[in-house]
Amino acid sequence: MESSQTTGGNGTLNPQNSDASPAGSTGTSTTSSSDDPKQNLNQVINSIQKTLGTIHQLYLTVSSFNVSSQLPLLQRLNALVMEMDNMAKLSDKCNIQIPMEVLNLIDDGKNPDEFTRDVLNSCIAKNQITKGKTDAFKALRKHLLEELEQAFPDEVDDYREIRAASAAVSSVTLL
Repeated sequence: MESSQTTGGNGTLNPQNSDASPAGSTGTSTTSSSDDPKQNLNQVINSIQKTLGTIHQLYLTVSSFNVSSQLPLLQRLNALVMEMDNMAKLSDKCNIQIPMEVLNLIDDGKNPDEFTRDVLNSCIAKNQITKGKTDAFKALRKHLLEELEQAFPDEVDDYREIRAASAAVSSVTLL
């Protein structure tokens, strides 16, 4: 156990040293990465992962705490504070908008994927309604053309010629 604590203590010193360099690199990369939201998001994600690793190290240190593990504990706490500060600075550059419904689901202890599923189901239902309306209008148009063709066959033929010419012009314009 002591060797893992010593290794963990040494591992804590390395993240602190690497924390100093990302903080310095954050300042230098502010001008280049402030325009790239994807890079900003990746930096925040890396910081979150680093924070989770530090929290795990803290858990291991606290769960097997003894007098000799006091220094590694303090180092890990300092590393956690520094990384949380770094994360807060990095997050200021990210503009992420999360729907309140997702946050409410998380607060209620539910899976946020439920929100996605509900939105997709709602879209599918609206799509079906719209498709039904479109099909109804197509059927109405077909029925009206049949009725008009019986009453005014010459005018319907002229209409179909005009419509075909219009469709040909539209297809040429799109190319």
